[in-house]
Amino acid sequence: MPLLLSCAIATTQSAPSTQPDLNGLWQAVGTAHWNLEGGSAQKGPTTGLIGALGGIPAGQNYVAQERIPYNKHAAAQRNAQRKEWHKWDPAVKCFMPGIPRQTYMPLPFHIVQSDAKIFIAYEWGSNSRVIHMDRPGSRAELPSWMGHSVGHWEGSTLVVEVTDQVADTWFDTTATWHSDALKVTERYTLMGDNHILYEATIEDPQVFTEPWTISMPLYRRLESGARLLEYKCIPFAEDAIYNHLRKGGDINKPALKNLY
Repeated sequence: MPLLLSCAIATTQSAPSTQPDLNGLWQAVGTAHWNLEGGSAQKGPTTGLIGALGGIPAGQNYVAQERIPYNKHAAAQRNAQRKEWHKWDPAVKCFMPGIPRQTYMPLPFHIVQSDAKIFIAYEWGSNSRVIHMDRPGSRAELPSWMGHSVGHWEGSTLVVEVTDQVADTWFDTTATWHSDALKVTERYTLMGDNHILYEATIEDPQVFTEPWTISMPLYRRLESGARLLEYKCIPFAEDAIYNHLRKGGDINKPALKNLY
């Protein structure tokens, strides 16, 4: 178990008795990471075969409005980068996915809940964030990959406002970009002992014509021994060190023989 998560668990005795207990290991099961708007299966960037390792699976639509409302300029940029998403997607280089994408990456995350803070540790990239329940209206001094999270309860729903994220993350692999004006409002509603309804409303007046919302279920991991495992993701560090040695700076070409 990661040291940071161990410390968080040690200092958090139990969930607040007056609010739903969100403690535990959760995971989104679906294809939101690939394409929030859904679609048929596609060839992957490596094998070129649908269904083979690296292929993109078919998926359902998670967007309440069915289509993400990009403005004309933003849509043009998206279409240009989408054709070669595997070269542009920040997650390919292992940069933090940001919020909301980190929530529906295809690996589990662990929620540790208390009255003042809610800590979330993610298996993907060993990332983490703190939701500040005791700092309403606060903002970060500097933008970051995971942004600044401030939460409150609306009845039995945990509402989290996420601001101050860098402009270098996508919402999925289809070049769904945003600016640094992004604001994400998350809603976690416990629907049963083992099921959370997750909703996220995205606002960015520089990129979208109106706010839009995604929703999906999160499921509790119940198998014996379920826990976060190590999933390190480091190509961005290697890229920074060795990219000048690669022909054309292609992230798919190792800088040195036997580098990977």
